[in-house]
Amino acid sequence: MTRVAAEIRIGDLVKTFGLAPSALTVIDGVSFEAAPNEFVAVVGPSGCGKSTILRLVAGLERPDGGAVTIEGTEPDPRRHRIGFVFQGDSLLPWRTIEQNIALGLENAAVTATERHSRARGLVGLVGLEGFERYFPYQVSGGMRQRAAVARAFAIDPEVLLMDEPFGSLDVQMRKALQIELLRVWERLKTTVLFVTHDVEEAVILADRIVVLTPRPAHISDVIGVPLARPRDPLAADFLEIRRRLEGLLHGD
Repeated sequence: MTRVAAEIRIGDLVKTFGLAPSALTVIDGVSFEAAPNEFVAVVGPSGCGKSTILRLVAGLERPDGGAVTIEGTEPDPRRHRIGFVFQGDSLLPWRTIEQNIALGLENAAVTATERHSRARGLVGLVGLEGFERYFPYQVSGGMRQRAAVARAFAIDPEVLLMDEPFGSLDVQMRKALQIELLRVWERLKTTVLFVTHDVEEAVILADRIVVLTPRPAHISDVIGVPLARPRDPLAADFLEIRRRLEGLLHGD
């Protein structure tokens, strides 16, 4: 299985839920792109449609206006390899950690030996050696989320969508997994859209940050993060970008 990271384009996107006269427009005229191998974070107020954008890119929802494309075509899980990591780990409780990581490969054109080998490699890459045969209930929340990230990378995704994947973890574990995610992404590379409500997390991780307004969402700004990794949250240039983001989000 050979992966080539894909370009994502979102143009004049509109998404409405419900029917008139009580229809609710959540997204109204959002446009941005993510280049191949780029890490793009999306931030905005609660309820502004951040997660809906990921579902539209995944092909799980259809837009009511505008367009979403992956390498120039509409998102289609049958055509595009799209990894998705949710806030909850969403592991299957009756499968071991290794079996969960290998789940996405079961319908792929790979042999059982290759599937096992790839899952084992990712177990090592995300620091889960020794826990391959454990079940989800036997490991910590942080370890389960590491397994969820590994499962998403197992399919060699063209696009990786992450919906506040570390939001339910404590601060220490969240920081550890941010480091792990960057390490895996820098080694394996793919195009990432990462939704978060945490401004510091966005600046730590992303190449660019898309800032959304309250619902109905449009783009307030797109901020580049021209800082070398790893990034120091106490550095002056980091704090400057963080303050700018907080000003946009809080109307300062």
